[in-house]
Amino acid sequence: MTGRRPRRDRAASRRERAERGAATAELALVLPLLVAVTLGLVWLLVVGAAQVRAVDAARETARAAARGDAEAEAVARGRRIAPPGSTVRVSHGAGEVRVSVTGRVAGPGGLFAALPGARVSAEAVALAETTAGTGPAGTGPAGTGPAGRGAP
Repeated sequence: MTGRRPRRDRAASRRERAERGAATAELALVLPLLVAVTLGLVWLLVVGAAQVRAVDAARETARAAARGDAEAEAVARGRRIAPPGSTVRVSHGAGEVRVSVTGRVAGPGGLFAALPGARVSAEAVALAETTAGTGPAGTGPAGTGPAGRGAP
């Protein structure tokens, strides 16, 4: 033996040295992208949760206002449930109460500060419950008993 490696072994050795560190370089390029995608998904979850809160706030406010609670109390209840800084509007008409809730969710911030925030909104409508003398909601006209089936 001459002590020299065969040509094939030297070529394989050179290839291994050239590829050494390639996985680290690829990870260094891909890792920031994975973090950005994860942050984006978390922000989408935050926006989704804010939308659910807006829907809940509109529904609760409409229900309270339709029940006959003071409008200020109903709006305060909606503001407690809605995302921070949301507006709650109540309108009455045609025997129904209509509530709209509008809010804004700030962008994710940090490196993503340039991204705009998201706007969330919801609307709910409830039939206004009738007052004394006209029968409670769902029981028919006054004096007819449950669901309009005659006197009690």
